[in-house]
Amino acid sequence: MITMGVIAWVLISHSLVTNPQSLVHALGAPIVFNLLHFVMIYLGLKAQERERRDRLTFKEGLKTGVAISLVYGLTASLFFAGLIAFGGTKWMAAEAGMGQKPVSVVAAQAFAALFVSALVLGLIYSTLISFFLARRQSDEQ
Repeated sequence: MITMGVIAWVLISHSLVTNPQSLVHALGAPIVFNLLHFVMIYLGLKAQERERRDRLTFKEGLKTGVAISLVYGLTASLFFAGLIAFGGTKWMAAEAGMGQKPVSVVAAQAFAALFVSALVLGLIYSTLISFFLARRQSDEQ
C-alpha cells in the first residue's frame, strides 16, 4: 500500500507539475513518502492486532514494522527502476549529481538510498509506534 501511494504521488505530481526541480517534488515527495510510511506501519500493526485479537508485544510490533518497510523498500525500488527503464530519466533532474555522473551510477545510488532509508526510517517508525501500541507486562496480569 505504501508503494501504491508513492506511485500515485509520483505519477500525479509529475503530470501536474512538470518541473522536476519544483518544491512540489523536492519538498512534497519526502513529506508524502514518510507520512505514507508511518501511517501504513501503524495500520499494519493495528491490522495484525485485530487478526490476533490481542495486542502485540514490542518485539512483534518492531518485527512487523521492519518487514513492512522491507517490502516497501523493495517494491518502491522496483517501481523506480521500471520508471527509468521505460520512461527515461526526465524525472530525475532533481537528483543530486545528475549532471556530473553517468545515469546508471546516479540511479544505483538513488535506489540504494531509497532502500536503506526505507529500512532505517521503518525501524525508527516501528520503534515509536510499537512503544505506544505494545502490550505491557502490567497489562498481562
